[in-house]
Amino acid sequence: MVENHGRVALVVRGGWEGHVPVAATDLFIPFLERNGFDVHVADSPARYADAGYMAGVDLIVQCYTMGTIEPDQLDGLQVAIRAGTGMAGWHGGIADSFRNSSDYLHLIGGQFACHPGKDPAERVEGATDHDFVPYTVNIRPEAADHPIVQGIEDFDLVTEQYWVLSDDYNDVLATTTQKVRPWDPWHREVTSPAVWTRQWGEGRIFVTTPGHSLDVLEHPSVRTLVERGMLWASR
Repeated sequence: MVENHGRVALVVRGGWEGHVPVAATDLFIPFLERNGFDVHVADSPARYADAGYMAGVDLIVQCYTMGTIEPDQLDGLQVAIRAGTGMAGWHGGIADSFRNSSDYLHLIGGQFACHPGKDPAERVEGATDHDFVPYTVNIRPEAADHPIVQGIEDFDLVTEQYWVLSDDYNDVLATTTQKVRPWDPWHREVTSPAVWTRQWGEGRIFVTTPGHSLDVLEHPSVRTLVERGMLWASR
């Protein structure tokens, strides 16, 4: 057996199947391998509870929407990140995971609240795009030199637009603004983080909220954000 001296990336994927966790993470595994990672794949957060294994993980890529996490698994995840393991993810796979745990929300720094959709009058029964709206991801000018967003300009998408509950410990690299439409109950625009990083102990965390489906992840700007974010977060 040839011993691998490169970095280790643990891909944790599963949860709600609507975010195609296997196909979505399969988009990025070759990129990780080309960048020297030995990639391991798990279909649940159970691996987080193995302290000996986690001590050797340099990067966690999590795509696990909703689901639950056990206390020993969350503790293992937090210990690893505090010690220097990086964590990266997109959309509900990181920002809508493990709703049973407020400590997980504290770790990640942002939680999906909703994705306001189309005018109810325009919704077609049985359609799957009720929550797809046109919106812009705005790169913050003061973050333009950050290696994750450098050279990326504001870009437009038509997909789910995440309204995120977050705190000001995040380093926000890009935002998106929910408009006020005639059918909405809120009365002023609301700006949410769309791309952020977070330092937790010795570890780095990267989150981007676009990524509902493969076509969004294959958008050049989104894919670049994810790829750069994974490398930035890694130990």
